Amino acid sequence: MRPLRALLVGGSGPTGPHVAAGLAERGYAVTLLHRGTHELPELDAYEHIHADPHFRESLDEALAGRSYDVVVAAYGRLRVVADAVAGRCGSLVAVSGLPAYTGYHEPGRLAPQGMPVQAREGAADVGRATRPEDIATEGGGEAFSRKIRAAEQHVLDLHERTAFSASIFRYPSIYGPRQVYPREWSVVRRVLDGRDRIILADNGLTATMRCAAVNAAAYLLAAVDRPDAAAGEIFNVGDRDQFSMRQWVEVCAAAAGGALRPVSLPFDLAGPGRGLYPLSHDDHLLVDVHKAADLLGYVEPTPAVVALTETVRWYVEHPPVEGAADALADRFDYAEEDRVVEAYRRATAALRAEQPPATRIVHPYAHPRVAGQRDHRDR
Repeated sequence: MRPLRALLVGGSGPTGPHVAAGLAERGYAVTLLHRGTHELPELDAYEHIHADPHFRESLDEALAGRSYDVVVAAYGRLRVVADAVAGRCGSLVAVSGLPAYTGYHEPGRLAPQGMPVQAREGAADVGRATRPEDIATEGGGEAFSRKIRAAEQHVLDLHERTAFSASIFRYPSIYGPRQVYPREWSVVRRVLDGRDRIILADNGLTATMRCAAVNAAAYLLAAVDRPDAAAGEIFNVGDRDQFSMRQWVEVCAAAAGGALRPVSLPFDLAGPGRGLYPLSHDDHLLVDVHKAADLLGYVEPTPAVVALTETVRWYVEHPPVEGAADALADRFDYAEEDRVVEAYRRATAALRAEQPPATRIVHPYAHPRVAGQRDHRDR
């Protein structure tokens, strides 16, 4: 009896080692297909194929004569990878992303504005333009969202044609060691540089979906464990516990051994503070993740606060390489941050001074102290 074979497309990013190890633990002979630009020592035990999963010709050449029981497509152009492995595998576990949702990049296109809070998988097409004249007005973000959703549908169409049994997982922002876009470094570096404050747009109340790499890998492996339940389904991915931007900064700063006092400015006036945010807006980006638990029995391996703390401590010991740090929108321009904060305070000082005292909030229900009598407010 031949051993089970698995192909992991990608693998050298934050989730790859967890996926590869999980497949190996399940008895699969694991092959990694990636461009070869990142090699990790913990992946040396697996066969590697160097090819570019963005191009069909490269994949066809690399996969000639090969077939697999499972393909996990975590990198490259999903449509291209799906076409290349059609007929070559029993199951395809495909990674997509939350930008598949209408309004992810352009929340103003929806009414009411923004993605639904705790959006379920079926909401990806809610509010999407269908008329040619409306599609023509789409910005780059919404056009990108449309392409992602079309790639997902292409995979599902191949599934319906029995090219393979497919499931799709929509990744949010993934964090963990070796992330090519290490967002936590924005907090870690400020703590290490001795900063005591950080600009947070709208008091850091925005909540953006995140998932630890180890947890994201567990979602994919849950589909490997229950292929029949996963077949033809789309799943949101994310940590069970989510943080507002302010909470995220607090956890990261504490893990780095410090604390950062938030300075709240409106998003459109936050200047360099907008570099903390993944997109050009501060609407919530939260989705419901219960489907994977309900259908696949997904169990979260690591609580979010533990995974985030471990990630930060890793970056304290392993600062991002120059290229990764340079990719951040955050420029760490502390002089500009201080200038913006002081200019905002000067501009709003007079408005604050002329504001009337805040209205006292009174509980709307009566609270009598003696049975049968009216309360102290005559209610």
